[in-house]
Amino acid sequence: MNNENPISRRMVVKSSLFGLLVVPIPNVIYAKNIVKLEDAAQARTAVTNRYPAIAEDMVSEVVGVSHFNLDRLKELVNKRPELACATWDWGFGDWETAIGAASHVGRKDIVDYLLSMGARPDVFTYAMLGAYEIVKSMILLSPGLQQTMGPHGISLLQHVKNGMSAKSSNLDEANKLVDYLVAFGDADGKKYLTMEETDKQQYLGDYKYGDSDLEGFSIKLNMKKLLSLGKLGKFGGSLLKIDDNKFTYNGTPSVQISFQFENNKVISLTVREPDLTLIARRS
Repeated sequence: MNNENPISRRMVVKSSLFGLLVVPIPNVIYAKNIVKLEDAAQARTAVTNRYPAIAEDMVSEVVGVSHFNLDRLKELVNKRPELACATWDWGFGDWETAIGAASHVGRKDIVDYLLSMGARPDVFTYAMLGAYEIVKSMILLSPGLQQTMGPHGISLLQHVKNGMSAKSSNLDEANKLVDYLVAFGDADGKKYLTMEETDKQQYLGDYKYGDSDLEGFSIKLNMKKLLSLGKLGKFGGSLLKIDDNKFTYNGTPSVQISFQFENNKVISLTVREPDLTLIARRS
């Protein structure tokens, strides 16, 4: 019998989530990217342990470049438009969308592109754009919305100002929006304790809670000259002072980082979350 669509029994699709699944014949006929057994090494690279979820490194890159690199963003999102809605947790629940990233840095060009690809704007996007009537109507519909913090603990009022600084907004409307938000008295976020530059130095360094290179934190000074906590060797979110030697991570409400001293020197830090207390000792 003549078969116009011969199918090798050796053809399978590998998924670490579902195991090795023999592909039903109708699906094989129409599939464009069949992985053969002899290509197992390639399959392991192409199919991550979160498949069918999109690979984490691609999601984090989309959100990362949405702060500053429109060309690279287009390379990623033109191929997979669903990435216009990418969301990433930068640590301790500091969630940020791609459009949220572009919004808080005032990149209207990136916002416009993401919107054209299906991104979902929120009140912070409209605040950056200086959309006075839209933001006002959203607050009227949801009283107290002006208090909500955006990614990295950036306030709604600051989003408006960042859009004005980048000349990404209608300045007349943006000025009206600033006046409207200022009148609430609570649209610019929580105020944290200040620190002397010399005091910050005592916290800098690496802290380990395990033996591997991934089990630890680095405390550094970021571009804003604020203390930051990141994975070993890397920058991370800002540590905002709430009490003596106690900090919040980018304003995340349920997480507290404190430092312990011995003989006037920092010897460890403690991360307290609702279901976890972790101590990392200074290297």
